[in-house]
Amino acid sequence: MKKAPQKTLPPIASPLAEAVARDVLIAEIEAWAQRIGVEDRISEIQIRPMKRKWASCSSRGRLTFDTALLHQPAEFRREVIVHELLHLKIPNHGRLFKALLKAYLPESIQ
Repeated sequence: MKKAPQKTLPPIASPLAEAVARDVLIAEIEAWAQRIGVEDRISEIQIRPMKRKWASCSSRGRLTFDTALLHQPAEFRREVIVHELLHLKIPNHGRLFKALLKAYLPESIQ
């Protein structure tokens, strides 16, 4: 998922107001993976600095999330997580992908 320009990021009251630990982010990812039914398709979860994207997903099941996501609001983290996990089912951003995204996140800003 590509990073949006800085001015369109979700507003944050303070950088630490929504900060979570790596373990919490991984737990969120694993919980959503189970809900979506892709937990068996994940080979690895990485959290590391990324310059151009919030996250990425390889065809072999490697999920990589930007460390900056640890400082984003829970709602935004959820959108990034669900977006990437859905790529384990559907590799493109076609109609089916968008329909599933809306089904899992009906209040989404995407």
